[in-house]
Amino acid sequence: MARMDIYEDARTVSRADLAGWLRQLANQLESDGRVYYGAAGAVAVADEVRCELEIERESDTELSVEIEFSWTVPAPVKAAEQETEPAKDDEAAEEPKAEPAAEETPQA
Repeated sequence: MARMDIYEDARTVSRADLAGWLRQLANQLESDGRVYYGAAGAVAVADEVRCELEIERESDTELSVEIEFSWTVPAPVKAAEQETEPAKDDEAAEEPKAEPAAEETPQA
């Protein structure tokens, strides 16, 4: 499956606002394990994640800090694996099918 961006938001904020956003993110992860984004989006975060912190000097005057965490979503269980064993005599267990009613023709 190809990589697909779900959400991105870039803006300039104060250091205090950045700290508040990071605290909000930490509270979401701690309380219900979800990261909320946009108007109504959310993504569930696994109990175990791979974390990366990268600090780079972009130029003589610019530094960057990147925080990334990723995890693998478990594969969905196939429907056939969820079904219980069928009855031994499937035909006997089926209800008889009703015959279609004969159409009545109006008499003139």
